[in-house]
Amino acid sequence: MSIVVEFFAAADDVSAALVLRAGPRRAFESLSFGDFDPEVAVVEWECLLSGGSYEELVEAGEPRLVAGQDDDGWVVFAVSPRLSAVLAGAERSELEDAAVAWSLQRAEDGEVIGTETAIVILGDLAAFVGSARRRGRNVCCWVA
Repeated sequence: MSIVVEFFAAADDVSAALVLRAGPRRAFESLSFGDFDPEVAVVEWECLLSGGSYEELVEAGEPRLVAGQDDDGWVVFAVSPRLSAVLAGAERSELEDAAVAWSLQRAEDGEVIGTETAIVILGDLAAFVGSARRRGRNVCCWVA
């Protein structure tokens, strides 16, 4: 798997959608990762950190597509307000527990995301989301 994942902070969906083809790095502060499916991950993280079921979140339209199509190669989607709030307010131990559980879930599906890597991803993302929220920004994700 070779996926570029960039979470970025945007004022609104219109400005977030503008990065569809080129990515957010030139226009927005961003946080880069790779080689995992962020559309699945954000739903799993929300389930792990705040409850609910994966199926319920997907049926509710999460993650919400901002621009692109899944079969197009590039996608911009919004991180849900609920996940943003829980990430911004989570204690380090909560993030670590969720990261360990996420790593195990991915392993069950044949995707290797090491525990330490998962902890870094969730910890860095939580800090990024907290900063974005303090500036009144929404967090979106660009996938290529």
